[in-house]
Amino acid sequence: MTSLPKYPAPSDGCLSDEMLADYQETGVLILEDYVAREQCQKLRAHALKLVQAFDPSQVRHVFSTTDQNQLGDEYFETSGDKIRFFLEKDAFDDAGMLRQDKEHSLNKMGHAMHDLDPVFDAFSRTPELAATVKSLGIADPAILQSMYIFKPPRIGSEVVCHQDSTYLYTEPESCIGFWFALEDATLENGCMQFIPGGHKSGLKELNYRGADGKLAYETLNNTPWVQGSELPAEARSGTLVIFDGRAPHLSGPNLSARSRHAYTLHVIDQSCHYPAENWLQRGSDLPLRGFSA
Repeated sequence: MTSLPKYPAPSDGCLSDEMLADYQETGVLILEDYVAREQCQKLRAHALKLVQAFDPSQVRHVFSTTDQNQLGDEYFETSGDKIRFFLEKDAFDDAGMLRQDKEHSLNKMGHAMHDLDPVFDAFSRTPELAATVKSLGIADPAILQSMYIFKPPRIGSEVVCHQDSTYLYTEPESCIGFWFALEDATLENGCMQFIPGGHKSGLKELNYRGADGKLAYETLNNTPWVQGSELPAEARSGTLVIFDGRAPHLSGPNLSARSRHAYTLHVIDQSCHYPAENWLQRGSDLPLRGFSA
């Protein structure tokens, strides 16, 4: 295989048998022009309004998959039902000042914009996306989390190879990621890359909250990923990348002068058990919702 399966987005969101077969084989499906570029621009503009209200002098929490700075960070670990901001690990200079403006210093925003913000809610819950989720066989869908990924220019950090079901685990496994390119994503500015078919090899790690309340990892399979087997998911603005929760994926650093904004939703099947040991938990005042009002 030399490229990941890519199709024009179906107008009604319903996936064809050919699309589903490719998804089941590779664990990934790329749908071009799923969202109008104008909608992407609107979501980006709204995200930047939220950024303007964020004060990095008061909240200096970093997210990094290479250093795992977020482990033991209560601000991160209690963000499942909130809107919070996480900075890049290289955002600050030696004097503790931001190297770039706020927009270009952030790693991500998460994890409940889809339930707490009306603009994100409207983007996240459309008839087309509901139809796509139904096509994938999720009986009782719930949007578990949302993430706005900034991947800023020059300091956008690497994301190491991982599987999302490591962090968003259900029994049986049901997590599916829906990644929307809000700006063009290329190898130059750190597009996602996947190991096609890697979802068939099972889950390698499980992240869980121990009896002491601290997050830890359990190794389930220590076989290393096959180096050089990853394929890029380059995507124009408006593209949707769907991927299985077990699909191994990564992204390189963004050392270019262009940002790579993206918006990700993770959907689970509420008919499956969601363990209390998962890191992402919610208060009873914000229950999970699917695609209906």
